[in-house]
Formats: sequence, C-alpha cells, structure tokens
Amino acid sequence: MIKLICVGKIKEKYLLDAITEYQKRISKYTDIKLIELKDYNLEDIHKSMELEKEEIEKYLDRKDYIITLEIEGKEISSMDFSKVIDKAFTSYSNISFIIGGSNGLSESVKQKANYHLSFSKMTFPHQLFRVLLLEQIFRAYKINNNERYHK
Repeated sequence: MIKLICVGKIKEKYLLDAITEYQKRISKYTDIKLIELKDYNLEDIHKSMELEKEEIEKYLDRKDYIITLEIEGKEISSMDFSKVIDKAFTSYSNISFIIGGSNGLSESVKQKANYHLSFSKMTFPHQLFRVLLLEQIFRAYKINNNERYHK
C-alpha cells in the first residue's frame, strides 16, 4: 500500500479531480490512501511543526518505508524514482510519502525517513505538489511494469 500523508486540505475542484484520477490509475497496481492532516499554521512555527509531527506520527508504522518530501532531499529521475519504489516493496509492506505543511517538516519526522526526496530546489504549492507526486508514482508503476507512458 502507498500512503500519502499530507499536511493541509485541498479545496480546489480541478486539483481534487486530478488527484482522484491519479488515485484511480494507481489503484490498478496497489492500494493507495490519501491522509489529509490539519495545517496548524500558528504564529509560533515550532509549535505548528510539533503539532503536525504528532499528527503525522499517528499514521506511521514500523512496516512503512518512509519517504519525506523536502527541498533538502535528493533529486532523482523518474527512472530512479521507479527503482526506489520497486526496491522499497521488497522489504516493506507500505510506502508512506510525507508532505509537510507551509513550514516544512520537523527534524524528528525527517529522521524517521528511509529516503529524503526533492522534486526540485523550487518551491511548489502543496496542493499542486500532490498531483505531481501522484503522477510520478503512477509513472513509476508504468515503468516497473514495462508499460508505455508518454515521456
């Protein structure tokens, strides 16, 4: 199973439609669960991140291969991403992707990660980033199953 643990909720219909479409496509290959958590966004950034950390940790399991999405993470190609997913499932039952809130992820959540991933040094809106991540997960399954997908 793949879990997307995301701080913040999506309200825009066009993004919800895209997310639903990619969830449907990915479900052909594996179970996928989207978990949306409250974005605390308090004046005290450290307090916000601590509250978000507590919420995130409720959904993590020892059987999870944890991938944090962070600007400091490793940038890789789609082919390499497909290998990360394939290799993770050889030893773990689940892959949990964690997308933090507007302030990022707490250090303790980052320390739990098996892999630190960055899509770019650029900053993306969290809502749009979910669509990008889901598309790349779908692409990884197509690559790992030797199925055609546009480049």
